[in-house]
Amino acid sequence: MNFDISQVKHPKEKLYGSIMLAVGVLIWALVIGFIMLSLLRGQLYAAMLALIYFAAFWLFSYWARALTRAYMMGHFVMVGPDQFPHIHRMVEDGARALGLREIPQTFVYNSSGVLNAMALRLVGRQRYIWLTSALLDADNDEQVRFVIGHELGHHVAGHLDEPWSYLRFPGHIVPFLGAAYSRGRELTCDRIGAFVARDLQAARTGLQMLACGSVRLNAQMNPDSFQKQEQMVPGISGFFLKIVSHYPRHTRRVEAVTQWYKTQPAASQPIRPSFAPRPA
Repeated sequence: MNFDISQVKHPKEKLYGSIMLAVGVLIWALVIGFIMLSLLRGQLYAAMLALIYFAAFWLFSYWARALTRAYMMGHFVMVGPDQFPHIHRMVEDGARALGLREIPQTFVYNSSGVLNAMALRLVGRQRYIWLTSALLDADNDEQVRFVIGHELGHHVAGHLDEPWSYLRFPGHIVPFLGAAYSRGRELTCDRIGAFVARDLQAARTGLQMLACGSVRLNAQMNPDSFQKQEQMVPGISGFFLKIVSHYPRHTRRVEAVTQWYKTQPAASQPIRPSFAPRPA
């Protein structure tokens, strides 16, 4: 199964991403038009005030990312050929399978029990992946590979790329639109994670682990039973919880990735992983 991001992107990401882009471009056009009109009318105060706000926002964002990078370098553990090499090879294999030119720098950090992973772009063009210690402790290697694939998905799908992220940013002022777009992106990345893992069971249980979080119960998880819980979610209250959330329900994510994976005829072909399985 060759990777093609246009074929893998979830329809909801395509829909809400297009709406976010259209709304963002419109709002940016109105702002730029206001500044130009102010300059033409000689209203330098209004134009300068708008430019100062933009400059302050950019400087704050840049400084926050620079501080985050500095903290990461001093407090997290960078994965590499000589540091957790099996995780490094997972990232390399996944990046190669997805066609990423640059392999993201991967870091492990002490999450104090929180299961999570993140994809980031900070200062410069370098891409990053963060993996929490709790997630690595709870998941087996196949599930970790799915999680790594999910985070690589944010990079290969362009979710963190400029200028598109800036162009879409004003779309967040539309109620519920930003959350809907975020949910669509997560469903896309679940597909990419499954593509990298080439293991539906790992994808399903990897998602279920976010709800379970138990190392002891990991091998006993039944994703079929968990997926059936999606049918038990109350319609009205479930809908209101969904529209304010930036992440789909765990049960919905298991259901969605299962439905997609089963439509991929060559999904079971291995990626030729080079990492050694973790001892039992």
